[in-house]
Amino acid sequence: MKKILKIMVALVMAFSIVGLTGCNKTNKNDKLTIISTSFPGYDFARAIIKDSKNVEVKMLLKPGAESHDFEPTPQDIKNIKNSDIFIYVGGDSDEWIEDILKDIDLNKTKIVRLMDLVDTVEEDVIEGMEEHEEEEEETEYDEHVWTSPANAITITNKLKNEVIKINRENKELYEKNASNYVNELTNIDNKIKDVVKNGKRKEIIFGDRFPLRYFVDHYGLSYYAAFPGCSEQTEASAKTISFLINKVKKDKIPVVFHIELSSGKIANSIAKETGAKVLEFKTAHNISNEDFDAGVTYIDIMKDNIKVLKEALN
Repeated sequence: MKKILKIMVALVMAFSIVGLTGCNKTNKNDKLTIISTSFPGYDFARAIIKDSKNVEVKMLLKPGAESHDFEPTPQDIKNIKNSDIFIYVGGDSDEWIEDILKDIDLNKTKIVRLMDLVDTVEEDVIEGMEEHEEEEEETEYDEHVWTSPANAITITNKLKNEVIKINRENKELYEKNASNYVNELTNIDNKIKDVVKNGKRKEIIFGDRFPLRYFVDHYGLSYYAAFPGCSEQTEASAKTISFLINKVKKDKIPVVFHIELSSGKIANSIAKETGAKVLEFKTAHNISNEDFDAGVTYIDIMKDNIKVLKEALN
């Protein structure tokens, strides 16, 4: 009898444990997940789901890391496959994703490629830029589509529609959040237009990579830089530096930019020879650990850019 009783108690405990485990798993699965490879998609999605209790957004790229050097861990790949929405940019920095996409269940996970949401332009190598070896004569499109606030508006609106599809019960919240965010982006866009309109010049110089093609195209600015946006080079030739120094002197450029998370070495070399001021222009491809912990947004980044752009154009 005692033996039977022990067996019955053991069975009850076993079923209780299974029940509890199943309950925890169900709760976990009830939390919808959006995963973005980098900061832009993460921030746009974060703005859309603000105050939503059953959706979370995660960023694969660690704050402070270089997006072009990212390599996913096995856990990253598993998380992507288990996500409800997976956001990536496209282009050179996301080539690793192509193999993973083949194994994703498209009935479970919605794939959002930012380059598909806006009109793209071909990557440009302009006068003075450090030339890089071309392995193939294939047309490459500039992947840094988020750098224009106008594109950010389009991306936010289209991404909102995808979020609503996975969580229609919070449709009104997502529409409200997206509308508020778009209003902020529109305000930023108008302020930048005003800065450009009232500037004494329409030319900017970057002693660095230049992933801001969509930004300058939208605002009618010309630019010169050491490298194209996706270049992996960090050392410029004497020829390139000399060209940029002469440009700064000839056109009386007051500011030489470098991008965030960059050493600023080339910009400092140009400034030393010209007397120009070195300032940071943020591309929003990633942010520092400190900024990430502080909740810095794309809007915050663009507000900082307005200040330095105004100084550069006056």
